[in-house]
Amino acid sequence: MRFSNSFLDEIRDRVPISSVVGRRVTWDRKKTNVSRGDYWACCPFHGEKSPSFHCEDRKGRYHCFGCGVSGDHFRFLTELEGQAFPEAVQTVADMAGIALPQPDPQAEKREKERTTLLDVMEMATRFFQEQLQSAAGARARAYLRDRGLTGRTIETFRLGYSPESRNALKEHLAGKGVPKDQIEACGLVVHGDGIAVSYDRFRDRVMFPILSSREKVIAFGGRAMSPDAPAKYLNSNDTELFHKGQVLYNFARARRAAQAGPGRKEGGTIIAVEGYMDVIALHQAGVENVVAPLGTALTENQLDLLWRMTPLPVLCFDGDGAGVRAAHRAADLALPFLKPGRSVSFAMLPEGKDPDDLVKQDGRGPFDRVLSEARPLADMVWQREISSGSHDTPEKRAELEARLKQIVSVIGDENVRRYYQQSMRERLNGLFQPARNSQQGQGFQRNFQGGPGRGGERGQSGGRNTASSGRGLGASDRLVRSGLVRGHRELPALRESVLAMTIVTHPQLLLQEYDEIASVEFESRDLQRLWSCLLTIAGRAGRNLSAEGLRAQLEENGFTDLLKAMNQQIRNARLWTATEAADPQDALQAYRQTRALHSRNKELRWQKVELEREIAETTDEEPERADLLLRALLEVQNEISRLENQEAIIDGFGVLSGRIKGAAISHG
Repeated sequence: MRFSNSFLDEIRDRVPISSVVGRRVTWDRKKTNVSRGDYWACCPFHGEKSPSFHCEDRKGRYHCFGCGVSGDHFRFLTELEGQAFPEAVQTVADMAGIALPQPDPQAEKREKERTTLLDVMEMATRFFQEQLQSAAGARARAYLRDRGLTGRTIETFRLGYSPESRNALKEHLAGKGVPKDQIEACGLVVHGDGIAVSYDRFRDRVMFPILSSREKVIAFGGRAMSPDAPAKYLNSNDTELFHKGQVLYNFARARRAAQAGPGRKEGGTIIAVEGYMDVIALHQAGVENVVAPLGTALTENQLDLLWRMTPLPVLCFDGDGAGVRAAHRAADLALPFLKPGRSVSFAMLPEGKDPDDLVKQDGRGPFDRVLSEARPLADMVWQREISSGSHDTPEKRAELEARLKQIVSVIGDENVRRYYQQSMRERLNGLFQPARNSQQGQGFQRNFQGGPGRGGERGQSGGRNTASSGRGLGASDRLVRSGLVRGHRELPALRESVLAMTIVTHPQLLLQEYDEIASVEFESRDLQRLWSCLLTIAGRAGRNLSAEGLRAQLEENGFTDLLKAMNQQIRNARLWTATEAADPQDALQAYRQTRALHSRNKELRWQKVELEREIAETTDEEPERADLLLRALLEVQNEISRLENQEAIIDGFGVLSGRIKGAAISHG
C-alpha cells in the first residue's frame, strides 16, 4: 500500500522518535536530557561500551557517531527489527492512535496528479534558468550582479528570469506536451472567467523557485525588472502544491544547517528574515540557517514550522518603523503558543540597513553582532508598552498594568503565563519604584533603559539597598573606590556575579542543565546583555563550547571590563567555586545553591513590595487587615534577612572536598 507523505509526516510528528527507539535501548542517564528531548544510548546496531547513539525528538532522527547509522522512525523499525515498510508504518500509526488510511482511488489519483504537477514545475524552473543565461536575461543578470550574487549562489538557489512575453512559458510547456489544465493547475498562467486566452503570470521578472520541505519546486516568487510594474514582488497563487501561509522560503536548506554537527556555527538555531534576497545574501556570507515568509507577515503555520526546527528561532526585522511594527505583530502572534523551552527572540537591524547591507562589505561579522544582541519576547512586549506614552499619573500606571495583564493572559501554558506575570510585575516595580539614592524626591523613574531618574543600575526589580546586596554591595564599593571598575556604574550583586562567572568558567554545565541555567533572570542590565550574548554563543558552539572560546567571544562583544571586574569581585570574596580552579562538580553544586538563593530572594522581595502596596491601600476602617498585613510583612523581612545571612554558606563551599584544579586561587 502506498502512503501519502502527509500521512507519514503526521504520524512521525505525533510519536517522539525516542518512544520508538526506547523500546530497544536503555538511555544513558548522564548524557540524556529528557526535558530537551535529547537522548543517548549504546548503539543497538553495533556493540559498544560507551554511548555514542544519539536520538533527538525535535528532529525526529537518530544517528550513531560510532558506526554512522542514521534514520527516522520507519528506518529504525525496518533495519533493526526487520519489519517491512508497511508494517513499520502500522507500528508507528498504532503508537500515534491513528488508523491507517483505507485505500482511496481518488486520493491515489490526486497523489499521482501532484507528482505530475511537480514535474511541470521542474520544467518551468529549468526554462527560467535558461532564460536568465540567454540574451533576453542580460538585464536580470546585471541586477543580480549588482546585488553582489556570485554565479555559484545563483545556481544554488536556481534563480531564473521570466521573459517579457505573455506566452513564452506557456508555449514552451505546451511544446513539451504539457496539457493546458496542468499548466493552469500549477498557477503558471492567469486564467478564468472573463479571460479569453490565458497568459503567463510572471513576465519580465527575476524568478525565485520556492521549494517544499522535500526540496521540490512548488511555487515561484518574481521580482519585477520594470519600476512601473504594479507589484515589485509577485508570488504564485495558491494551488494544489502551494499554500503561501504554510511555506517558508529556504526551509529545507535552513533545516539542514540547523541540524548540522556541533562544529558548525549555525547548528541548532534558525533565523527568519523578511525577504528572498535577505536569505540569499546571508547564505552567500556563510549564514545558511535562514528562512523568510513569502512577502507577508509571519503566520501561525510558519511560526509552527520554525518551532519544528528550533525551540528558539530568531526573528530578524529591519530597524525602521515598518520593521518594528512587524516585530510587534510577530510577538502578539507567538504569545498564545509559548511553552516551556519554546519562545522567540528578536534581532533588530540598524535603521536603514538590511542583511544584504550588513554582509556586503565586511562579511557575516556585523550580522553576527546583531544576532548576539537579540532580545527575548518579554523584552519586546515590555518595551512596546512602556514606549506608548508617559506614565506619570496613577491612572496611567494602572492603565499600563491592566494592558500588560491583558497581553500576558493570552499565553496558553499555565506555567509560562505565571512567569510572564511575575516578570511584568517586577518590571513595573522597577519602573515605578521611587529612587533611593541622591535623586530621591525627583519623582518616579521614567526611563527604564537608563538616563536621569534611573537611580543607577537597578535592573528590573527596582532599587537595591544594602540589605538586599549583602556582601556583594560592599565588594562593589571597594572595587569602585579602588579604581578596578571602569565603564560600569555599579557591579552586579555578588550573587549574580557568581551565577554568571560560574558558567563563563565552566560552560560545560550548560550541557547538563541548559533549561534551568538559561532561564536565570538578572537584575543587572550589564549582566542581562552579557547573558543574552553568552546563550547565543553557546547555541552556536553546541558541544564544542569551551571556556577559552566563550571568554574570547564575550570579550570580542565588548564585555572585557565587566568580566575582569566580576572576576576580581569573586576573588575578593574568596568564592573559588565560581573560578576555573574549581572542580566541575563543586562548581555545579555551588551554582545550584546560589541559584536557589537567587530565586527565593527575588520571590520574597516581590512579596515584600506587594505587601507594602496593600498596606498603603488599607483604610482606617480596616485595622485588623492592616495588622495582618504588617505581621506578614515582618515575616517576609525576617526571611529575607535570614537568606542574606545564609549566603555566607557559599563562602568556602567545597573546601572540605579539596577538589581544586591546579594551583590555589589568588585572592588579590
